[in-house]
Amino acid sequence: MTRAESQAQTRSQLVKTARQLFFDDGYHPTSLEKVADAAGFSKGAVYSNFRNKDELCIAVLDEVRAERLAEILDIMATPDTSSRVEGLQVWAERVIGDPAWTSLEVEFAAHARHSEPLRQDLASRLTAILQMLTGAAESADGTKPRLPGGETATVMLALGVGLGLLRSIDPSIPVDGLVDVLRLVSGQT
Repeated sequence: MTRAESQAQTRSQLVKTARQLFFDDGYHPTSLEKVADAAGFSKGAVYSNFRNKDELCIAVLDEVRAERLAEILDIMATPDTSSRVEGLQVWAERVIGDPAWTSLEVEFAAHARHSEPLRQDLASRLTAILQMLTGAAESADGTKPRLPGGETATVMLALGVGLGLLRSIDPSIPVDGLVDVLRLVSGQT
């Protein structure tokens, strides 16, 4: 194994371990030392891959968001609006309100508001996500949505985040409202 491959493997293991610890214990209680110990590395190994805990948490959130975004983009590639909406409903029931992911997102967002560079970094990541969702919404099947793609993406993401927070507290809250709004903005009803 080359040095680069070894470092990539170490980084991947640190992100995987940090993800589990952040999900289980939260952002603030999880120290870099705890991540290093749980992953079987020295604290120096963590610092050779990440400048600080914020950077490690961003790597974890990037990974989770990429997984979720890939799932959504796959659903959005479905050829007809009805199938897309059904697919998004199934996805929303399964994903929106995941207590571990939702809690980490909220805790880290609250933490980031005290650091302008960190807040700007998260804002640029959010912009990239919205651009991908906008592209998917605009190219879905040629149906003219009732809102421009960017507005649709922003509204749907905002509803999903809010619903995720509510469902992390009470998982019995349905996702039907989100799906109904999607039907409205997509011109399906």
